[in-house]
Amino acid sequence: MTVHFIGAGPGAPDLVTIRGRDLIAKCPVCLFAGSLVPKEVVAFAPEGALVRDTASMNLDEIVEEIQTAHDSGKDVARVHSGDPSIYGATAEQMRRLDELGIPYDVTPGVPAFVAAAAELKQELTLPEISQTIIATRTTMHASAMPEGEELAKLGAIGATLAIHLSVRNLKHVQDVLIPHYGGDCPAVIAYRVTWPDQQFIHGTLSNIKEKVRDSKISRTALILVGRVFDTQNFRDSALYDPKHAHILRPKKKT
Repeated sequence: MTVHFIGAGPGAPDLVTIRGRDLIAKCPVCLFAGSLVPKEVVAFAPEGALVRDTASMNLDEIVEEIQTAHDSGKDVARVHSGDPSIYGATAEQMRRLDELGIPYDVTPGVPAFVAAAAELKQELTLPEISQTIIATRTTMHASAMPEGEELAKLGAIGATLAIHLSVRNLKHVQDVLIPHYGGDCPAVIAYRVTWPDQQFIHGTLSNIKEKVRDSKISRTALILVGRVFDTQNFRDSALYDPKHAHILRPKKKT
């Protein structure tokens, strides 16, 4: 048997990859993070499959469920939100499976910040505005940020920021980032991207906390910060510039 870690994407069931959908459809056991993965995604599971929401389970209980499936020779679809490589808590599960000798593989998914950019019709890297995207979070109850990855240090770069798991920490985000980006820098709160109740709150670093407070959003939201969100005044890239020659578009002979 194999445990298939599957990125379910941001929420919309048609944003699961074809590979992920097909794996869910063939596995007799499906364990999914129900707080962030909609039931429509695991509805692809075959008739008679054991489909279990792991939101209320701890790591030992999840591994025990996988071990039971392994002993019965049953493949497991382990479905996580977004992409398993980003805040997926998959590494600790894989470590346990390595210790138990249980095989597994990983199918990537669409990260929330990518889905948010698509919904906003926004490129996150604009020429001479920002060419770097940083996916990060702030210290909350779960765990502290490693030394050197504090938001103040990352903010000094001036890159486009996708700040996860921090919507309840907006005062800290404001205090730390305004000295680097300015109070007028755009900030966007992306709530439950691609779900039916999706919301986007647009503001600036100075006023975004008030706008979020009025909305009563307190979880499952992403903070996007950067100058890419307020400008149409950027140069065209060299990629399609008729004066820019490259291997696939050589300079025309005169």
